[in-house]
Amino acid sequence: MNLLLPLPHVLAGTGDAAAAAGFSPGWPVVAAALSLVLGAIALSRWMNLRVEGSLIWSSIRAAAQLLAVGLLLAAILRSTLAGVWAWVWVAGMVALSSWVMARRMPRGPGLGLPALVTNTVATGVGLAVVFGFGVFAYEPITVVVVAGITLGNAMPQGVLAVRQMVSQARSQPGTIEALLSLGFDRAGVVRFLAPDAARLALTPQIERTKVVGLIALPGAMTGLLLAGIDPIDAVVIQLLVMYLILGAAAITVVVMVLTVARSAVTPRLHLAEWVRRGS
Repeated sequence: MNLLLPLPHVLAGTGDAAAAAGFSPGWPVVAAALSLVLGAIALSRWMNLRVEGSLIWSSIRAAAQLLAVGLLLAAILRSTLAGVWAWVWVAGMVALSSWVMARRMPRGPGLGLPALVTNTVATGVGLAVVFGFGVFAYEPITVVVVAGITLGNAMPQGVLAVRQMVSQARSQPGTIEALLSLGFDRAGVVRFLAPDAARLALTPQIERTKVVGLIALPGAMTGLLLAGIDPIDAVVIQLLVMYLILGAAAITVVVMVLTVARSAVTPRLHLAEWVRRGS
């Protein structure tokens, strides 16, 4: 069932709705929104929290990256090879998100391949659901947007999963060695270490999913409503997006946690060097 117009028409409708409401987006609006960040920087400096540098850098980096993305999107939409460039962009996003997750692992068995496979599968499933069921018409810009939504939400959870698992393994070297001395194999050690790290890594996304619609309306649903889409159709699309995000995040977390936990023990059932070095 095709619930919506092609995504570019929806985005155009959002602009029309905003214009009808008397809203004219522009750099003054961005500057007004930045005032809240400036207030946070002032508070950080006043209380000596030392996070103002991170706030400034993240704000500048976000602006540069979004401007670059806007220019690239405009180029893709105008290009006669838009379909090819869209898939090249998706491949680049998959590779970059996999690299970001893998580099959080200490020197030792790499996470590159598991991260790449997980991101590829999650993105592929998301695109297959959206286009296979006719939720959006197939267009290059839609491919990029759907892939970006899936990866953009799964990657932070994957990074958090790696950090949690590395921290947990390094904080319990004696416990791991005790388990090995009691006859536990690698699978047994993984079952002991993995649950807590997985729960902690998934908590932000689970809590976000629990309160959706109660505390805040999600961005996709808000955009659809502003574009004049029927509220029930907007809810259906938002549920689809939320379930894809939650599923992608959960799978990514599980794969990352299991991979890191398994690498904490060598095939000869000794504590891995990266665990000893950081403990």
